[in-house]
Amino acid sequence: MEIQDIIKKLREKNHLTQEQMAERLMVSRQAVSRWENGETQPDTESLKLLSKEFNVSINTLLGTPRQLICQCCGMPLNEDDLISREQDGSYNEDYCKWCYADGKFAYQSKESLLDYLVSHMPNPDNLKDEDRRGQFDLYLSQLKHWK
Repeated sequence: MEIQDIIKKLREKNHLTQEQMAERLMVSRQAVSRWENGETQPDTESLKLLSKEFNVSINTLLGTPRQLICQCCGMPLNEDDLISREQDGSYNEDYCKWCYADGKFAYQSKESLLDYLVSHMPNPDNLKDEDRRGQFDLYLSQLKHWK
């Protein structure tokens, strides 16, 4: 879905006219019209306002152009309700809601996350815990949070 379709769908889903949406986003009705017609796209600040006002991630607003993964645990973030939030309610698209919430990280060290993964993740191949820990560590070491 294209950004103009997403914006129009959000507006209609919330039973808003272009004028009402413009007021909520502090832009002109013409700006909303141009977004919906595909003539222009919202700037960064407007995208942030759209995200906050309509409770959707910027990635979703842009038509999901990139596959997000949690930069702490590596979980795919393919739905907005999995994405973490900052204290002000805005999305933090770098982390899942279990690794980061309200401005705080759940795991204070990679070791604590590794302990959790070894004890909670399925082990269909019946690998030794030390081998699994090594595999998890290799993967986590590639993520931004643990570099």
